[in-house]
Amino acid sequence: MATTSSEAAIASGAPMTASATIEAARPVVRLSVGRSKRVRLGHPWVYSNEIEMTEATKRLAPGTIAELVDAGDERLGVVTFNPHSLIAARLMSRDPGAAIDVGFVEARLAAALALRGALYETPHYRLVHAEADGLPGLIVDRFGDVFVVQLNNAGMDRLSREIAVALETLFKPRAVVLRRDGAVRTLEGLTRVEPELIGTLDGPIETIEGGVRFLADPLHGQKTGWYFDQCDNREFAARLASGRRVLDAYCHTGGFALRAAAAGASGVVALDSSESALALARQAAVLNGLEARVEFEAGEAFGALAAQAKAGARYGLVIADPPSFVKNKKEIAPALRAYRKLTRLSATLVEPGGFLVVASCSHHVETMAFLTELHAGLRDAGREGRLLRVAGAGPDHPSHTALPESAYLKCAALALD
Repeated sequence: MATTSSEAAIASGAPMTASATIEAARPVVRLSVGRSKRVRLGHPWVYSNEIEMTEATKRLAPGTIAELVDAGDERLGVVTFNPHSLIAARLMSRDPGAAIDVGFVEARLAAALALRGALYETPHYRLVHAEADGLPGLIVDRFGDVFVVQLNNAGMDRLSREIAVALETLFKPRAVVLRRDGAVRTLEGLTRVEPELIGTLDGPIETIEGGVRFLADPLHGQKTGWYFDQCDNREFAARLASGRRVLDAYCHTGGFALRAAAAGASGVVALDSSESALALARQAAVLNGLEARVEFEAGEAFGALAAQAKAGARYGLVIADPPSFVKNKKEIAPALRAYRKLTRLSATLVEPGGFLVVASCSHHVETMAFLTELHAGLRDAGREGRLLRVAGAGPDHPSHTALPESAYLKCAALALD
């Protein structure tokens, strides 16, 4: 596919300066009286009800680089500001004089690269995990020389050119995909548009995990096309699969399913509602010579699990890694009921002495609430089990120490009696 024309400055190699991203005199965003404590304690977000929303402040364009001050005009740092978002300001730097330009982005990317370089031997990982890597709302997944960028808020959207230039400078990538199609953008008042390609892609790209080759679609796949966050949990589940029949509900492009097959599962059923994801999973099975061991099935998970239970199907390992059941706090109660039901249906399919792995990727669902529903689901199924492991995302998804929301993933493994 051809390079887009909107990033012509990248191809030209023209240097960018701070004047390209900040005004000579930055606008000021002022906190209301008594509302600076959280920021001073290290939290990277400022909510709209903590800010003096003057008429001038309300008129600032979404994504504006602004200076954050307290009610007494003490300078607290530099933020990206969006008057239309509940999270109105996101801290970029605690240095009020910091230039938010290509050099700033490049330095943050270089720090993120150094961390991953200490953790991973191959260049397949999440390179930038938003606030935890000092670039709030930005996600960058690396597939060798291909980088997939999620621009999830107005500030990062406005800095998209600087991000692309910094990636070009540091990595000389074959392709950069800028994705502006995430549902979270609607919370920022941003439109969802088709991905933008800088460079060339000839189709799905490969990523390797645990010696298994997988395929990802960086242009049209879910999120960035692959879920690096479950890497360590897939490794653990694969160790449970040897000699067992495995069901992978919500298999997406085959992560858990193919790792289980490669680890010696006697047979794997891979279920997903997305035909496009299943197509990539089938191709990956062939790439790895695992096609005879994996059966792919298209369908909605709850209905398929219920039908299999009615038919008396049993597995040595059942994996249920659904998409988020909850997008906001109003949906927490029904989401918890859904996790309970999912656990009940999944546990019914596990043979005595088998294993169950259930995950939640919603930061709104706290770990203890999630585990409580898992216990209730087991009880509903008439099963007892032992909790072997509760884990989050891999170390390429670091958490911001003041932002519990950044530790969103929960993956529980249980041994059932």
